[in-house]
Amino acid sequence: MLHKIKLEHILFLDIETVPEFESYHRLSDDKKLLWEEKTLYQRKDEFTAEEFYDRAGIWAEFGKIVCISVGFFHFKEQDREFRITTFSGAEKDLLKAFSALLDEHFFRPQHLLCAHNGKEFDFPFIARRLLINDLKLPAKLNLFGKKPWEVPHLDTLELWKFGDYKHYTSLRLLTNVLGIPSPKDDISGSDVRNVFYEEKNTDRIIKYCEKDVVAIAQVILKLRQEKLLAAEEISSVSS
Repeated sequence: MLHKIKLEHILFLDIETVPEFESYHRLSDDKKLLWEEKTLYQRKDEFTAEEFYDRAGIWAEFGKIVCISVGFFHFKEQDREFRITTFSGAEKDLLKAFSALLDEHFFRPQHLLCAHNGKEFDFPFIARRLLINDLKLPAKLNLFGKKPWEVPHLDTLELWKFGDYKHYTSLRLLTNVLGIPSPKDDISGSDVRNVFYEEKNTDRIIKYCEKDVVAIAQVILKLRQEKLLAAEEISSVSS
């Protein structure tokens, strides 16, 4: 089935998220209480709600998106090119720009979105933040009423599970075992909050995010048993 999908019909993506505010103290009293209740199970007795706030970026209700990187294949005769672009800046603005890309260029029935653990994280996180920002859901993220086989999403984590639903493999581990250059050669997901709020270095986060997008595309190529992308086949385009 994977071999029947045309690579140019897939939009590969990754998002980076951080807590909505730099400090727990900027939350309203109501939001502090809701945060405490939301994280009680994860924190147990090890952390206070305030100490745990650094991890708020993994929940769409308490976090925000700082960039969305996307990549797609372009073929011309015998040549292939993997083009990457990133949407960043104010969250509402980057969500509008990403939605416009989907609505204008990746809206047809054959088009698919692809991410690693995308079905559990990236796709629902984007959808929730769109609605929180009073923005319309693009068709590719509006899953209301859709049957499982109608959902236009690919997930490299799900593909690697081969039906073993209790199995989890990080993108870093997956690229390692498949012989793909690691995208985690600078920062990791746990560093993004500090790089954003303390270093104020969004460019560093964007580079990290774009490397993940390339890695996800490489995983798909590997699963199709096709030649991996060479550095000269990868290019950046302005968003």
